[in-house]
Amino acid sequence: MDTHTDDEEGCYYNRTVKFFYEKSGKNITDHWRTRDYAIVSLGMTVCFIVIFSNLLVIAAIFKNKRFHFPIYYLLGNLACADLFSGISYLHLMFHTGPWTIKLSKYQWFVRQGLIDTSLTASVLNLLAVAVERHQTIFNMQLHSKMSTRRVFIIIVFIWLLAVIMGLVPTMGWHCLCDLPSCSTMAPMYSRNYLVFWGVLNLLTFSIMVGIYTRIFIYVRRKSKQMSQHTSQMRLKETVLNLMKTVFTILGCFVICWTPGLVVLLLDGLGCEKCQVLRYEKYCLVLAECNSFVNPIIYCFRDKDMRRTFKQILCCVFRRGGGGSSDGASAHFTTLDQENHKSRRSAPAERSNGRPLICDGAEDAHANSDNWN
Repeated sequence: MDTHTDDEEGCYYNRTVKFFYEKSGKNITDHWRTRDYAIVSLGMTVCFIVIFSNLLVIAAIFKNKRFHFPIYYLLGNLACADLFSGISYLHLMFHTGPWTIKLSKYQWFVRQGLIDTSLTASVLNLLAVAVERHQTIFNMQLHSKMSTRRVFIIIVFIWLLAVIMGLVPTMGWHCLCDLPSCSTMAPMYSRNYLVFWGVLNLLTFSIMVGIYTRIFIYVRRKSKQMSQHTSQMRLKETVLNLMKTVFTILGCFVICWTPGLVVLLLDGLGCEKCQVLRYEKYCLVLAECNSFVNPIIYCFRDKDMRRTFKQILCCVFRRGGGGSSDGASAHFTTLDQENHKSRRSAPAERSNGRPLICDGAEDAHANSDNWN
């Protein structure tokens, strides 16, 4: 699909990227303006922050054994999707503005496909997290009993589907043979594909919000039924704090990406009065910012994650500055196991009128302090 390919009847394979931009009405220039320099400089700065912060999250999950559970593997894979997003946007920064006019059609499709793949991977990861939380919370567990092998299969499936979605336009769902159906924001994408992609993502957002709403209602009702036993209360607090963190991640993702998907959907529906090009840049920046929001959430919500970040940075910037292994052997249990430990330690539970903490409750309490 380059200019060396011969045109077929009704198709425009032997045309430049500039040809499609002019046909769709999207402005393209061959010289650098002050605005272009500002956009590329700001974009590259954000990309480097995204890449560094998500590498830090991935390293923290590998380093700290407290995070070696399915939910954290999925959150780590979400960090991988954000890392891939940062790389995709960095690639975009080197192929935007006046550079766009020099791209072949194949290079343009690769540029757009990378962004599509990163978003699809993020959405599927969040959906997997929502399903995992639904499974564990309804069993009143902090962590799923899902095997590492199954988590690995889910992660591979997520990336396989994300790559396929990114390749769909390149494989034929484009407008090279139907110029009137070309998008304004993405001049070689078919409007029908944009509608399909936008609706699919918004529908996925709605499903995730529905799942978390159901979980929230269930946990709220279940909390009132739980006894006032110390271990149960601390386990409940740990579950709720972890849920708040995951819900915050989902909320930020929806806030950052929904405006862009709505604008994309309006473009796909051919809304000429909507002036989608006026809002395109702002929506793109907002979507890009989401990729470094998650590490900030981890820093504010999880003391142990924050401590692990410091240990990693000390190892990088100061030799011999390794951190302690505090909390590295934490083990989380189900509510039934907590009750069993509580009954077993009942004779020694009180001293001077104050309840003591059993071993299992202490682990749960240690983690509940982290998710403050």
